[in-house]
Amino acid sequence: MSTFIERLEGEARERLICWLRRRMMESEITIEALEHALNRDAEDEQMIRYRDAYGNTWTGLGEMPEWLRRAVAAGQSIDHFRRG
Repeated sequence: MSTFIERLEGEARERLICWLRRRMMESEITIEALEHALNRDAEDEQMIRYRDAYGNTWTGLGEMPEWLRRAVAAGQSIDHFRRG
């Protein structure tokens, strides 16, 4: 979401920020709670080591998930799914 807001300019950006703040107040979401959730999402994203085009992910820990097991069994290299 933040990259979307960063691309907006001027009045459109300010209106979106005001709208978000109002919705947060109505839902009793604090800036601290939002920051905590965004940080947790970023940490979770950093742990992902494999991802496919459908959004399936795996950290590389534990048993290989079925989506990746099927792809490897079909001849696809596991490195094809490795992130950065």
